Amino acid sequence: MISHARMQDLVTGNFALDCVRFLNVITTCRTLYITEKDIPMARKEYLFTSESVSEGHPDKICDRISDAIVDAFIKADPHARCAVETMATTNKVVLAGEVRGPAEVDSHIMEKAARRVIREIGYEQDGFHWEKADIDIYVHEQSADIAQGVDEADGKDEGAGDQGIMFGYAVNETPELMPAPILYAHKILRLIAEARHAGTEARLGPDAKSQLTLRYVDGKPVEVASLVLSTQHFDGSLTSADIREIVTPYITAALPEGWLTDKTIWHVNPTGKFVIGGPDGDAGLTGRKIIVDTYGGAAPHGGGAFSGKDPTKVDRSAAYVSRYLAKNVVAAGYAEKCSIQLAYAIGVSEPLSLYVDTYGTGSVRDSVIEKALWDIVPLTPRGIRTHLGLNKPIYERTAAYGHFGREPDADGGFSWEKTDIVDSLHKAIG
Repeated sequence: MISHARMQDLVTGNFALDCVRFLNVITTCRTLYITEKDIPMARKEYLFTSESVSEGHPDKICDRISDAIVDAFIKADPHARCAVETMATTNKVVLAGEVRGPAEVDSHIMEKAARRVIREIGYEQDGFHWEKADIDIYVHEQSADIAQGVDEADGKDEGAGDQGIMFGYAVNETPELMPAPILYAHKILRLIAEARHAGTEARLGPDAKSQLTLRYVDGKPVEVASLVLSTQHFDGSLTSADIREIVTPYITAALPEGWLTDKTIWHVNPTGKFVIGGPDGDAGLTGRKIIVDTYGGAAPHGGGAFSGKDPTKVDRSAAYVSRYLAKNVVAAGYAEKCSIQLAYAIGVSEPLSLYVDTYGTGSVRDSVIEKALWDIVPLTPRGIRTHLGLNKPIYERTAAYGHFGREPDADGGFSWEKTDIVDSLHKAIG
């Protein structure tokens, strides 16, 4: 069957030519007739898996430290530039990168921020302690060559901080318009972390990982086929069965009713004892959990990490606005799911391309949605930051449990999760 959108694409306005085109289509369809089972279609029944890691995972510690430093610079100067990476191992943290901002944000402030983050996450163990860890700082001024290509000058608008492609995604399988596997994998760990911070589960440590495999029927998630949860614990005598008893209430609370069944396969601390955790057990690095940060593998990723980068870096800001656009498209009812790609060149303000893919679920042509988005939201680096209010110290909170699918904060945090251009889309598209 030829879709309505495809039929519209065939129309030229020339009656004779249109008749010939449609006759050719009909002839081709008859010649290439195949049975329904042979037609390529989106799968309706399948398993899909996503993982999450806790705030105490070595890589997430590094993401949060890097974002704490971004916040420190932006708090001192909303237009500061910052690109700082963090590495952590046994009682050692190394910061490296380039910045341009107030001199008051010096090595002492950065070290203080790193120790605060480690303390708040909960690390006071022999192999990684917020007060005892060595912290080395190798942060210098931003390259003048990069700055001259990015800065506004002589009538030239501010350019992108780097080349690259960024993706945003939304799907109507959850109220947050996020893929269910990653959303609920995050939620499990967040609930356990909240209980740990409240003192309810003092036997558990900061380091943890979760993984959910969901069964989809008719394209929608219906049950948990299997789950994996590994969590650090301080009592070495606890068995996997003991840990399962501790975490089961939080897993149950995190998931929709009825998704856990007697067929669900559980793997809780499957290797057994997990006492040594965090950077003492495994080194950490900023930007190493980009799929955890985004859509759990359910959508493409451009490859650039978010944490440690100020919002002039389109790796971060353009990924945020791509999610914002995709979420508003789905919220407006123009698609069941939507992926958006933006592309930029370093030093150039306007994006090179905007691509919309509704995976055949759109109620209007993807090209119509593309045109509307171009007209509604400014997609230059400055336009994105202004529209979403990104020049604020709002980044440390994004470092764990996903950058997307979160509630917008009153102070501007997670502004890219708002659905405030739905009316504009309706006016533009009809």
